[in-house]
Amino acid sequence: MNLDQLLAGLDAASVSPEQPRQQRLYRLLKEAIVDGRLAGGARLPSSRQLAADAGMARNTVLYAYQQLLAEGFLLADRRGTQVASLPQLGRAGIAGAADEMGGVGLSRRAAGLHRRADEPLLPFAPGVGDLNAFPWSSWARHLRKAWGEVSARQLAYAEAGGEPLLLRALADDLRARRGVDCTPEQVFVVAGAQMALDACARLLADAGDTVWLENPGYTAVRSVMLAAGLQSLPVPVDGQGMAPGEELWKSHPPRLIYLTPSHQYPLGAVLSLERRLEFLGRLAGSGWIIEDDYDSEFCHASPGRRPLPAIQGLQSDAPVVYVGTFSKLLYPGLRIAYMVVPRWIARRFGEGIAGLYRGGQAVEQRALARFIENGGLTRHLRAMAPIYRRRQALLRQALQANFGAAVDILGGEAGLHLTLRLPQGPCDREIVRRAAGLGVTARALSDYGVAGPGQPVENGLVLGYGMADEKLIPELVGRLARATLDAVQHPPAQ
Repeated sequence: MNLDQLLAGLDAASVSPEQPRQQRLYRLLKEAIVDGRLAGGARLPSSRQLAADAGMARNTVLYAYQQLLAEGFLLADRRGTQVASLPQLGRAGIAGAADEMGGVGLSRRAAGLHRRADEPLLPFAPGVGDLNAFPWSSWARHLRKAWGEVSARQLAYAEAGGEPLLLRALADDLRARRGVDCTPEQVFVVAGAQMALDACARLLADAGDTVWLENPGYTAVRSVMLAAGLQSLPVPVDGQGMAPGEELWKSHPPRLIYLTPSHQYPLGAVLSLERRLEFLGRLAGSGWIIEDDYDSEFCHASPGRRPLPAIQGLQSDAPVVYVGTFSKLLYPGLRIAYMVVPRWIARRFGEGIAGLYRGGQAVEQRALARFIENGGLTRHLRAMAPIYRRRQALLRQALQANFGAAVDILGGEAGLHLTLRLPQGPCDREIVRRAAGLGVTARALSDYGVAGPGQPVENGLVLGYGMADEKLIPELVGRLARATLDAVQHPPAQ
């Protein structure tokens, strides 16, 4: 190789100018040796000669040579310095396996994982409560108190399964608020809902087992089940929740059934009592229900109508793992979720949790326990419920005004989102793209579905109202309608 050509790269734009020149020379020589451009046995000029030819200080060359000699890339003898004879990796090796075309690549499971797109917290972003209304001052007091109580134990890894103080507070709260039948020994705290789902997938099923998932449904759970090696089966959803036919029970009996019974995400159906009991009866002794009590915190049903109790509480020691999180009640960044398991599996489940994960956030867990015990959580829930109810009503009215009175609006009995079904188009992803340009965030309904025989992917928009300013809702829906009309009149080129 012509060394002049190599040295020309010393000041190339691709080389970081923050690196000292001696390190740049070292790196260029090393890369040329590894990929074979400087062949084994090739003689290099003396340090004095190379410094004179390249117009650099001799110490710069000496540093590079000495480092490469120490690492075995160069050899010194009485005649001078030569390149060591080494196996050649080629350019793909230097680029590293980061180059997907030249590298080893990820697993087949990884190819199917769904990455949730990052999006700003603009109005109508689903899955987020009103972070501006969170009682920060009260929460900060509990955090300060918790920090004043810590010892070396809390600063090390936390107890596997959660802080005892929080486990007791959660058991009391869930019994009172959701009718969950549990003791603190049945409650386990982990870092977020996806870790809870991962624990269920790994501790309740084996690779190759079948898991039924709602279709359309929560996209992240598909990724979790795939990563655990399970076979996911999309099951259609109707107005009463997941609706498997008799043939499905016979042809693909499930080891796990994942349900969002309080407010199906994203279509908003509430799983009927009849189906809750049917699932329990069908799975007796053969499988598990993962009850993700998503959206149960805020119930908007008519006055006097109580929400259905959790599936977990319908039958003593049923094969149900109840999963909940504080992402909407408090804030998503807290990353605290919990599971409630049957008494007869609690000890072994706890051993599995301890074997899979390291505990953390002991201080935050203690603060959360006090926040619950002192009534802060209940007060916040009661304060926000009428606000969210009012925002939902305004969003519904604005959608009917802008899209027509006969528009199909799904959900609303609970939670913080509505779903606008658009079976005749235009493409929901195109509407989302155009709406983003107008400062409105929405989610395409088609992103939640999996196409299958007799199961077309639904078209529509998922609209959260947790962060929506009430005064701006009519204007924002107007922009959404403009984006929809624009998508009709100017469809993207095929």
